[in-house]
Amino acid sequence: MLKVDFHCHTFHSPDSLTTIDRLVKSARKHGMDRIVVTDHNCLAGALEAKAADPELVIVGEEVQTTQGEFLAAFVAQEVPKGLEPIEALKRLRDQGAFISVSHPFDVQRSGWPLETLIELAPLVDAIEGFNARVIDQVYNARAIKFAHENNLPKTAGSDGHHPSEIGKAYSLVPDFYDAESLRLAIKNARIEGYLSFPLVHFYSSWARMVKTIRNSKN
Repeated sequence: MLKVDFHCHTFHSPDSLTTIDRLVKSARKHGMDRIVVTDHNCLAGALEAKAADPELVIVGEEVQTTQGEFLAAFVAQEVPKGLEPIEALKRLRDQGAFISVSHPFDVQRSGWPLETLIELAPLVDAIEGFNARVIDQVYNARAIKFAHENNLPKTAGSDGHHPSEIGKAYSLVPDFYDAESLRLAIKNARIEGYLSFPLVHFYSSWARMVKTIRNSKN
């Protein structure tokens, strides 16, 4: 079984300062076999990380729609921010990406309306059942319940924006090599991990502030 962190970020996300080198080193240190690099509406960090450690890194993207966020793996073409959910989903499906739904019930971070989730359930490959950055574990519990009710597999991820977060949550997954084999493997996956300390959100706010200051000086 492979240890896979399905959700992590680099400095290419506006709320992270994590370099590619530190991301890769932290993932290896914490025993991850695979990580899906899912910067916000951006593939640049994932592609850099993939070049740095091809065996470890899967190219992904966290796609912000008008209602919530998709979490995609094996992405070949960047999907822009702000599309309607069905249009964003179509663009991901057209390129064969593996599609999950980010922290679906976390109302503090792009939680999805229930009616939209019900509409999307037959069209996605999985639900993010465990996100290590949720403030309240009840959000993960609701995601797991929704996955069970809709016969959907579950992914787990640290949502790590700082290197120390990588591997806080992960899935144990049978071996896979592309999106299609992942769709099969995820059905037999198991969630592991624990929540990050809530102060990690202050790190993201600080990262945004640092970038704002840097940009103002340029």
